Amino acid sequence: MKPTPQPFAALRPVVAISSDRIELHGHAVHAGLHGYVRAVSEVSQALPLVLPSFADALHVDTLVAAIDGIVLTGSPSNVAPARYSAPLPHREMLLDHHRDAAILPLLPALVSAGVPVLAVCRGFQEMNVAWGGTLEPAVHEQVGRLDHREGDHDRPIERWYDDSHDLHIVEGSLLSRLAGGTRARVNSVHHQGIDGLGAGLRIEAKAPDGLVEAFSIASAAQFTLAVQWHPEMRIDDSAFARAIFQVFGDACRLRQKQRQLQFA
Repeated sequence: MKPTPQPFAALRPVVAISSDRIELHGHAVHAGLHGYVRAVSEVSQALPLVLPSFADALHVDTLVAAIDGIVLTGSPSNVAPARYSAPLPHREMLLDHHRDAAILPLLPALVSAGVPVLAVCRGFQEMNVAWGGTLEPAVHEQVGRLDHREGDHDRPIERWYDDSHDLHIVEGSLLSRLAGGTRARVNSVHHQGIDGLGAGLRIEAKAPDGLVEAFSIASAAQFTLAVQWHPEMRIDDSAFARAIFQVFGDACRLRQKQRQLQFA
């Protein structure tokens, strides 16, 4: 017996989630952290699909026709400094050239096509680089900056994502509507940060030390939000974190309706 087709309105929007290219038991693996899958499924109420970090497998037009949103995830790896014309730092840096090659060229096309984007941590940095921005590889070494790193690794992993500093939110911004004001508390689990902001990116919030913590794309009509912290790890105890994924999900449902009309 064939399954009964569901009316389009009963279907969930489809959200691609970027992955890391890692090695497991001697094999190349495309890995995605469960926190993003859970946040997209439970809070955004969308269908999460992990996107491979393999540029040769990605076809932009097909992706535009198939997805209603994309989440750019955080990662232990960093965007390669060569991608923003910077030298490698003197110390060892974990890189993921496969992810750089897959994601960075993809982003302008997806945004131009109206796909909603939520970028977190490394994803935040990827968006900045894709729009011509630059990164500071070691924020904690800069005079006047806070130490934004995760801290003691002996703590239980969930404690890494406790709130650690204030967030100064631009009045009237998208983020101020999600936070219900111009102040919030967020976690901080990053070594890199924005040095030069990319062209056309609009600051949504800063840390107390002036480091950019959130931005959107000024010219984009759809939801575009990039944040340096990790809301996906706080969906159980933070209304602010949940609001980010809820509004992203709403934007994906709107895109789903537009996609139905465009590609029907």
